Amino acid sequence: QVQLVESGGGLVQPGGSLRLSCAASGSILSIYTMGWYRQAPGEQRELVAGITSGGSTNYKDSVKGRFTISRDNAKKSVYLQMNSLKPEDTAVYYCNADKVILRTPLGTIYDVWGQGTQVTVSS
Repeated sequence: QVQLVESGGGLVQPGGSLRLSCAASGSILSIYTMGWYRQAPGEQRELVAGITSGGSTNYKDSVKGRFTISRDNAKKSVYLQMNSLKPEDTAVYYCNADKVILRTPLGTIYDVWGQGTQVTVSS
């Protein structure tokens, strides 16, 4: 079993900042891609930012310059620093790990999800 545990969500005023953290646990050799998705009510889940094990990143256009994704491979963790938050950023944010290489039993798991953390940007 692989689990993702998120923290850092909450209520913040427009222009404020939050830092989301996500740690993976289990018998893991490596994780190819880790990322953050979000889903607002009535909308599809969308990619916010992703990062590969080699450090390559990609961002949703609307968060470029405001959000920064990073990871610590030794800690099997991924982070999302969110600055200059806007009301449109309000959503449930989900941590994702894709192509998780397991140690025991040997194998690969795709698309592991955290349970989500609420981010609300409001005055």
